[in-house]
Amino acid sequence: MTTTVPAAGPVRRLAGTLHRRPRLQLSLLLSAPLAWLALAYLGSLTVLFLSAFWTTDSFTSNVVKIWNTDNFTALFTTGVYRQVALRSIGVALAVTALCVLIAFPIAFYTAHIANPKRRPLLVVAILTPLWASYLVKAYAWRLILAQGGLLDWALKPLGLEGPGYGLTATVLVLTYLWLPYMILPIHAGLEQLPASLLDASADLGARTGRTFRSVVLPMILPSIAAGSVFTFSLSLGDYIAVQIVGGKTQLIGNLIYSNITLDLPLAAALGTVPVVIIVFYLLAVRRTGALSSL
Repeated sequence: MTTTVPAAGPVRRLAGTLHRRPRLQLSLLLSAPLAWLALAYLGSLTVLFLSAFWTTDSFTSNVVKIWNTDNFTALFTTGVYRQVALRSIGVALAVTALCVLIAFPIAFYTAHIANPKRRPLLVVAILTPLWASYLVKAYAWRLILAQGGLLDWALKPLGLEGPGYGLTATVLVLTYLWLPYMILPIHAGLEQLPASLLDASADLGARTGRTFRSVVLPMILPSIAAGSVFTFSLSLGDYIAVQIVGGKTQLIGNLIYSNITLDLPLAAALGTVPVVIIVFYLLAVRRTGALSSL
């Protein structure tokens, strides 16, 4: 008696085809997220860029779809826009530099000095501030930096006083907000640094500074660059913290926010500035090989 094998169904044939063609399987898996990226993200950026070439009726405040370059001309010819753009870049760079200076000793301790059993708990402690609300943390810093607040009370015995509200306060708050995004990449990079390299450098007579420059820094530079992508981009586009603790300070995010209801095409033109800056920053970071470790 002979038995007949039933014909393979369409599902089984499709599964066999995907098994034999892993590239086709990968393409199908990535098609949905890539389509979402193209439509939702790149599509919105395209609409943003195109709307920057429109204008606003000065009487009715309605958007008039007449193509011109007046908004971009105003960005380059109006001094306040240039000053705000440069100030925003300076704040983003300052926040990134402070995050690196603060994050490295913390990450080095968690990766090489702390008890291995406690390292996961320390990483969780680093992540804990991210679980709190952005506004709660920003307003908490507003109370700390207020005149007569906690910082003034702590510095008063030394004859000093806090910075109050302004540009310095904005940099401090943004540094606190985005610091975990710098600690985690550096911690991951330092975990991959063998302790034997540090011991070998010390055995060869290298001092701490030389070991850091010649051994540690080259290995964690991609991690620093990867973390800076987050701290720089998040600081450049932030507009809430500066409204809470910035006093009269204006960053480019504030200008975009204030012009959304008044002059939408101008706000769109202003919105292209941080996008272009971040693109150039990513191209610079790409040369370090950091993007491959994100």
